[in-house]
Amino acid sequence: MAKIYYDNDADLSLLKDKKIAIIGYGIQGRGQSLCLRDSGCNVVISEVEGTSNFEQAKKDGFIPVSAAEAAQAADIIQILTQDHIQAKVYTESIKPNLKKGKPKASGLASNSQNHKALCFSHGFNIRFKQIKPPKNVDVFMVAPKGPGALVRRMYEEGKGVPCLLAIFQDATGNAKQLGLAYAKAIGATRAGVIETTFAEETETDLFGEQTVLCGGVTELIKAGFDTLIEAGYQPEIAYFEVLHELKLITDLIQEVGISGMRRRVSNTACYGDLSRGPRIITQKTRKEMKKILKEIQKGKFAREWIKENEMGRPNFNKLLEAQDTHKIEEVGKQLREMMPWMKK
Repeated sequence: MAKIYYDNDADLSLLKDKKIAIIGYGIQGRGQSLCLRDSGCNVVISEVEGTSNFEQAKKDGFIPVSAAEAAQAADIIQILTQDHIQAKVYTESIKPNLKKGKPKASGLASNSQNHKALCFSHGFNIRFKQIKPPKNVDVFMVAPKGPGALVRRMYEEGKGVPCLLAIFQDATGNAKQLGLAYAKAIGATRAGVIETTFAEETETDLFGEQTVLCGGVTELIKAGFDTLIEAGYQPEIAYFEVLHELKLITDLIQEVGISGMRRRVSNTACYGDLSRGPRIITQKTRKEMKKILKEIQKGKFAREWIKENEMGRPNFNKLLEAQDTHKIEEVGKQLREMMPWMKK
């Protein structure tokens, strides 16, 4: 079983004399920054001038600076830009501003203003060696299992979003305590912080996205929609049955688990689930899942995605545009206009 940490396991005072740089004021960056500030932390924001995120940071009371300025001023540098630009930002703006850390020692006294730490909320660039930190800095990950807006809302309500904690490099002997303190500052220890590794977080995250949460679900939806349309059913009816109602089921699963969902839908639906589900997710499907996992573990997907970005995303854009023309998109747009309660 995984090790889980709570409020009593974390010492917020470790951040008292430290400046924390948030590189990237997107959804996660904003949520974490506001929570850190409300926890008494000294936060500096880096964002590109002229962007909406830059303006949002100003509205929130921050004075955004460049990544280089933020990295130079900070003791803890949290990199929250998108995965595909993190390595460039690190190489150009952060790496030149990393100071030498003190030798590893026991006790918290080894941490000082001369030591810098790198923080991440996703392990992609560390796991696949796009970022190679010097040996004399602490490198840890605090990864909320929810979007930044939820992190912020739960913090304001006196609650928290569970987080993952991983230590890639412990130069001072204090990386774990520092990571726990950071997690406490964003409210995560109220809910629980689960210990993991950069490799485990990255590989399982990519696998989940590709085979279930995004790739698996979207292909399943389209396959169901296409099957009904080809059989002569109206596209509007097909949309409701294979896409719209999916949220009702996923909400139930999230709230009470798969078994709980089965006991809250009709017996007809439950029996159909139990008796027909394995005919959709077959041994062949499971074999392909294992193949995709191997591609992730061996770095094949990472190399492919990195190269795709270096080339200007030709395949990505082509695939995205092709999927945008699917019949389900046209039908969905029309039907969502009938449901104003779904609009933000």
